[in-house]
Amino acid sequence: MSAPSNHPDPNPCTATALRKAARRVAQLYDLAISDAGLRSTQFAILAELSARTTAPTMAELARALVIDRSALGHNLRPLERDGLVSWSAGSEDRRRRHVALTPEGKLRLREAVRGWRRAQARFDEVFGARAASDLRKTLLSIAHDARLASLADA
Repeated sequence: MSAPSNHPDPNPCTATALRKAARRVAQLYDLAISDAGLRSTQFAILAELSARTTAPTMAELARALVIDRSALGHNLRPLERDGLVSWSAGSEDRRRRHVALTPEGKLRLREAVRGWRRAQARFDEVFGARAASDLRKTLLSIAHDARLASLADA
């Protein structure tokens, strides 16, 4: 990564700045986990599923990942095709589909974690462990702030 630019931002838009930063960070992680055949978006889905004790519904998983259901479905298709996730109907409502990590998905996630740790260490090295930790806390606070979610509904 190059040093921060001292040039003024011609577009003082928070969304643009976040998207640029997200793309740069995703490039770092995508490269680091590419040996496992995953992209950072897929890694995030597998990691979220791995952290759960029960298979979430599509709506629950979409909320946890802060992604709309159609985009989630788009990202799940290759994972299902590769046998990394599976679907099941809900026991109380057969229309509700639950998504679960398969044994192959757990294995692939473990393979990817090695690269993910390298990317995480590199990010912490470049920005400092404390600053990186503070950044993650701030970003998660933004991601889960209901006041911002309500703006999207307005």
